[in-house]
Amino acid sequence: MCDDFAGYKAGFEKGMTEIGCMAHARRKFFDLHVANKSQLTEQALHSIGGLYEVERQARDMSDEDRWRIRQEKAAPIITTLHDWMLAQRDLVPNGSAPAKALDYSLKRWVALTRYLDDGAVPIDNNQVENQIRPWALGRSNWLFAGSLRSGKRAAAIMSLIQSARMNGHDPYAYLKDVLNRLPTQRASDIGQLLPHQWIPARTMQVSSPPA
Repeated sequence: MCDDFAGYKAGFEKGMTEIGCMAHARRKFFDLHVANKSQLTEQALHSIGGLYEVERQARDMSDEDRWRIRQEKAAPIITTLHDWMLAQRDLVPNGSAPAKALDYSLKRWVALTRYLDDGAVPIDNNQVENQIRPWALGRSNWLFAGSLRSGKRAAAIMSLIQSARMNGHDPYAYLKDVLNRLPTQRASDIGQLLPHQWIPARTMQVSSPPA
């Protein structure tokens, strides 16, 4: 799931499935609405808002139930929105701001609507973007990591920290435990130290049955 950054295209050519981020599509109309309110932007935001209302209703559902409610409630909104966008595109001049906002969605429509077919797929990429926001805000301070290898290592550590938080762990406690256990951890069991599989060493010792 991504925006329209050209750097992702190579992955799609190799067989990756592209899923569009509805938040990026909405942002095009939102920014246009802030700059110049119009009936076109209001209608677009209203329709996309309907899609997000379905997601709010489906938030705590199983993947299968979420798929069902999307098919029942979101799919008709998607169809109507697509027809409306096509009609509006014929009414606005090429190169205009409304045309660019409409083109962003229309050219990526298949990717933007793939979430309808899988209840496990989110409507947008906001959760991941919120996780990486601290690094995005700080990157101006990290222009120089020393070397390419240092940059890759920093990226790996940042990913572990955020993954630990997403799995409900204290990042400091997680990293401290993992670093203490790494020297004696068997290579075949290294996966046990990943955030989604990690069990603190002390917990493992307490819960172990007596010999």
